[in-house]
Amino acid sequence: MNVLSKIKDRARKAKRRVVLPEGTEPRAIQAAKKIVSEEIGSVTLLGDQKEIEKLAGEHGLNLGKMEIVNPAHGKEFNRFVADLVELRKHKGLTEDQARTLMMNPLYYGAMMVRHDIVHASVAGSVNTTGDVLRAAIHVLGLAEGIKVVSSCFLMSLPKFGEELDKPFMFGDCAVVPNPTAEELASIAASTAGTMKSLLDIEPKVAMLSFSTKGSARHADVEKVTKALDILKQEHPDIKADGEMQLDAAVIASIGKRKAPDSEIAGQANVLIFPDLDAGNIGYKLTERFAGASATGPIIQGLAKPANDLSRGCSAEDIVNVSAIAMLMRG
Repeated sequence: MNVLSKIKDRARKAKRRVVLPEGTEPRAIQAAKKIVSEEIGSVTLLGDQKEIEKLAGEHGLNLGKMEIVNPAHGKEFNRFVADLVELRKHKGLTEDQARTLMMNPLYYGAMMVRHDIVHASVAGSVNTTGDVLRAAIHVLGLAEGIKVVSSCFLMSLPKFGEELDKPFMFGDCAVVPNPTAEELASIAASTAGTMKSLLDIEPKVAMLSFSTKGSARHADVEKVTKALDILKQEHPDIKADGEMQLDAAVIASIGKRKAPDSEIAGQANVLIFPDLDAGNIGYKLTERFAGASATGPIIQGLAKPANDLSRGCSAEDIVNVSAIAMLMRG
């Protein structure tokens, strides 16, 4: 059983519900059909009832097995509006503005997550990442002890050493261009949490750099070492080390030579890149050169799960991200 199959299996056992705000998108309809038919979870579709019914008929989806909500006529609409006004009053949000926002399925879906009506939200097949994250941040806010919303990719290598289907978490590869030391520490904590939530594997975090344990001196290296100090201070339970070159982080013989006193050198499974350039290039190199499966970006750092999709995603991508998002509820 590969990594994604294991995630789907765990989601089945968790018996959770995902909301798909883009319920009038054919790919969302196809994904909903698979999520329900394979019993990965339950689904709520947001959008116009008649349009969803038309698409469901075209794709053979039995709507009797899921919930459809039109935000404009949702029974929770007024309660959600009042809650949004309270949440955003420091920004001067008026009731009329809140009503307009709550007509947007992204906001309505995030409110359903906030109020535990569903466990997670997944969108982005037609909406931009900025729009998806804006609604999530405004409604859900950040998780306790987390300073920035970030992302990670679940990378599954066909073979790594003698191990088949080896999973790694790479962060951040899609959201924060040039994180500060404080943000880098927060990204590391989030990515470690994602590893634990999704795979139930103990995270071993390497703070990556072009230097290992003082082999080079540079402001970029100092940022990474400062981030490690912050991470250890704020999250002492997480096994982490750095600054560390990639080979020292994941190859046992090299880790032993370059960082002999490290508890994670040579066995890291969570790789934290110093900036978005490195992270984005790193995951695509691994995907294209090593034939790794790349699942993501997985949005992390929110108080409750709301995940983004690529606008070029497939229905299967929506299924995979939905399973991930439901498990991230903890």
